[in-house]
Amino acid sequence: MRAVVQRTQEASVTVDGNVISSIKKGLLVLIGIENEDTQEDIEWLSRKIIGMRIFNDADGVMNKSILDDGGDVIVVSQFTLHASTKKGNRPSYLKAAKPNVSIPLYESFVKQIEKDLGKKVGTGIFGADMKVALLNDGPVTILIDTKNKE
Repeated sequence: MRAVVQRTQEASVTVDGNVISSIKKGLLVLIGIENEDTQEDIEWLSRKIIGMRIFNDADGVMNKSILDDGGDVIVVSQFTLHASTKKGNRPSYLKAAKPNVSIPLYESFVKQIEKDLGKKVGTGIFGADMKVALLNDGPVTILIDTKNKE
């Protein structure tokens, strides 16, 4: 699994002109799923995101997690995170899992984030043409790959 985690002042997901998820302060998580991903990846990634200390404390130091800060989360499926640009100018998405694999893993990831966060999270609609709006706070943007746990 690959994730792009962005600290937000506000974020929203719109489909067909309707806002389906919106948050103020919190995290927008774009998640890419590949065939080899497992429940172990889901649990590790959720714990990593929820525990990451990327919110400012009283001294302005990034020392607080989303749990400490009380923000909200939106999770959006993003198969293009597995794009390969090795050959030519048209990205290949062969590493991205097909819907029969990725939908159940995406839904499981959302449930895991909700469990670890202790509250409901916003989502996009899998496979829909979504408009994702973001006011990145910082900007703080973190890339995480469960196959390369750095």
